Amino acid sequence: MDGFINILKPPGMTSSDAVLAVRRLLPRKTAVGHGGTLDPDAAGVLPVCVGKATRLFDYIIDKKKVYVGELCLGQSTDTCDASGKVVEMKTDIPNAEDVKGALSHFVGDIMQTPPVYSALKRGGKKLYELAREGEEVEIEPRQVTVHGITYITETAPGRHLIRIECGKGVYIRSLMRDIGAFLSCPAHMSFLLREAAGAFTTETGFSIEEIKRPGAIEKALQPMDALLGAYQRIDVKSEYRKRIECGNPVKEEWLLSPSMPDVNVVRVYVDDEFAGMAERRDGNVFAFRAMLLNI
Repeated sequence: MDGFINILKPPGMTSSDAVLAVRRLLPRKTAVGHGGTLDPDAAGVLPVCVGKATRLFDYIIDKKKVYVGELCLGQSTDTCDASGKVVEMKTDIPNAEDVKGALSHFVGDIMQTPPVYSALKRGGKKLYELAREGEEVEIEPRQVTVHGITYITETAPGRHLIRIECGKGVYIRSLMRDIGAFLSCPAHMSFLLREAAGAFTTETGFSIEEIKRPGAIEKALQPMDALLGAYQRIDVKSEYRKRIECGNPVKEEWLLSPSMPDVNVVRVYVDDEFAGMAERRDGNVFAFRAMLLNI
């Protein structure tokens, strides 16, 4: 059981609980992990890695993500979402045109301060644990990338649905908070759906209830290389299999093709078996970063 399962996490469930639900359906001691944590109140795509695929986290989640979130103007909370305690209110709120005009200011490489209630760690403890203990922690802003923001509709007075395409590390809660601050109005995120994480989308996902049906989890499990097609494939001659299994860097003369590809990251195969992911190193070789044979 090695591969990926595209779980559609419901609101109210933690990412860890979703992983636990999957683990209970698999053979004992099977490694299971998730890629890209979703807040408990959020719903949508949660990539789950099974077995050897847990070694491929970096290659499936370090891609563009797409979210649909609801901006709620007029109230800010200590968690920056609807589950938190209201800390500021305002009745005079911006209109839809004001919101549309603000969105372009948050596209590109921007500086963002993560929310206090987050899973980021400081001194070995998660920030939300420190916050619950009443400890004040100074959080430095960091650069993140927002590829695009699209205004969808006004769902109710002061509530606006927007779609965000972004890179890793972006907190949508913080983005909603900052849009409000730009408009001089307290704000929080009242709803969040992750539509896509890399090649994982809501259209190809499975609910926890769906994968509990007999034989369903096997059908939901995608091969380890199914979502890695963006990386070029190289094939190693059978005679060098043992050297590959020992983790030796791949040399040009080992390849079935006449030359090394001009890329930095590749998928490596031996005897048509996916051996792992490798990155270019000095000396025109590819060194393994994720070895899948004999582990």
